[in-house]
Amino acid sequence: MHQLAVALEQAGEEVHVWCPSAPGGASVSDSVHVHRELGQFAPEDLRRVGEQLDRFPAPRRILVQWVPHGYGYRSMNLGFCLWLWNRARRGDEQIELMVHEAFLQFEGSWRQYAAALVHRLMTVILLRFAERVWFSIPMYIGLCRPYTLGRRIPFQWLPVPSNVPVIRDPHAADDLHNQYAGTDGMLIGHFGTYGKALNSLLEDIIVKIIDQKADARVLLIGAGGDFLNTLTAKYPQLTGKVHTTGILPAAGLSRHISACDLMIQPFPDGVSSRRTSFMASLNHGKAVVTTFGRATEDFWFDSDAVAITATGDAAAFVSKLNELCADAGQRTAMGRAARKLYEERFDIKHVVASLRFVSEDVACVS
Repeated sequence: MHQLAVALEQAGEEVHVWCPSAPGGASVSDSVHVHRELGQFAPEDLRRVGEQLDRFPAPRRILVQWVPHGYGYRSMNLGFCLWLWNRARRGDEQIELMVHEAFLQFEGSWRQYAAALVHRLMTVILLRFAERVWFSIPMYIGLCRPYTLGRRIPFQWLPVPSNVPVIRDPHAADDLHNQYAGTDGMLIGHFGTYGKALNSLLEDIIVKIIDQKADARVLLIGAGGDFLNTLTAKYPQLTGKVHTTGILPAAGLSRHISACDLMIQPFPDGVSSRRTSFMASLNHGKAVVTTFGRATEDFWFDSDAVAITATGDAAAFVSKLNELCADAGQRTAMGRAARKLYEERFDIKHVVASLRFVSEDVACVS
């Protein structure tokens, strides 16, 4: 959100961001204003924000960053959707959605089934008034189309760029590489959130890497401490060969990604254009081994920017990794292709251009 707001400002727009309360001031810059007024997304919070929005001259363009879990009430905030609908019916606001996640699947416990049903009802409400809907991956377009109930709405893919700015600091990157892997070792990085489903994939891959490559070291970039503790308790042989950085500021993240010889980024549903952790690797020009699944777009298979295997096939994944470890030229070529692909398809400038092409008056980002 911060990156998008600043990029829109740099393109000449005045941007207002409404969000829950958090530390920080009311303005990022002269043209980006942050209103920390959404509280718990309760009726009184929405009423207050509505009064604030009404102080701005109409027409107002509002871009809602949509994730069902992002608006409280255990991801079932029907009141928020109805509030938006009531505002749209007045005719002085153009409301658009940016869908980062559509809805839960009908699987698991009865609670998830109930939430999945409510998510679809929320989707129906949102699609009754949205002027345009942007999607982080094409798969969500097909999932959401039936819930328009025949209403014609522009649907458009809008990939999510990396949120880690590239810091060019080769000396710091070399020092970090030597700290973790020595001058002759191979430093293999992973950047992510270390959720349960992902960790099960990573576990098999990391164990095979360390078993097969004596000079390899794995760096878990981000909050991977709990995962590392679980790994070393289960596999004591990984102690001293797998490291974690802990939570880092953006500049530190960039330097640690830059320090890696290549990256491993498996995903339970496959790589896709909504994976900001993966985008960070592309933007840093890193060779990446990743996985395909139900969410993976077709263009990845024709790209020279990634090495890709089926989700859950750790043996094939590590085999691809070993090929790259043995061929520095291939790693360099893949890294260049990754950076080129990112620049041509995923850079924030493409997001800004898409939003501004539709309308020159980006007033609010919510």
